[in-house]
Amino acid sequence: MTPLNVRSWAEEVAVLMATRLGGTRRGEVIDLDKMIRRRGRALPRKLLKKAEILREAERVTNIPKIARQTDFSDAAQAHADLVAYLKPFGRVSRMRDGITNFLATVLFGLLILGALILWFMLSQGKL
Repeated sequence: MTPLNVRSWAEEVAVLMATRLGGTRRGEVIDLDKMIRRRGRALPRKLLKKAEILREAERVTNIPKIARQTDFSDAAQAHADLVAYLKPFGRVSRMRDGITNFLATVLFGLLILGALILWFMLSQGKL
């Protein structure tokens, strides 16, 4: 496990936290430290500790001499647990939002169609 792996793990967890739990602004650069400060309390206590382990491992990677001497197996386990928790999180709400968006599109189309039929009938003098 190289320091590059740890950085990519931290970035992946930060992006998953941002998409599943919210807490970011549009166009904002996301890092794990910021996401733990903003939305860390939304995680269960055990997973919050694992996120902190991953954050500390990411901090260690900034010091190359220490990073070469460090075993990142705890960080790998923390990453696996966090991804396993965050990947399926929100699947039902995403599906519900998709159905709602589809139905709203159909309803808007029917509203426009009704307005056009009403306009046509008024212009023909049938109403």
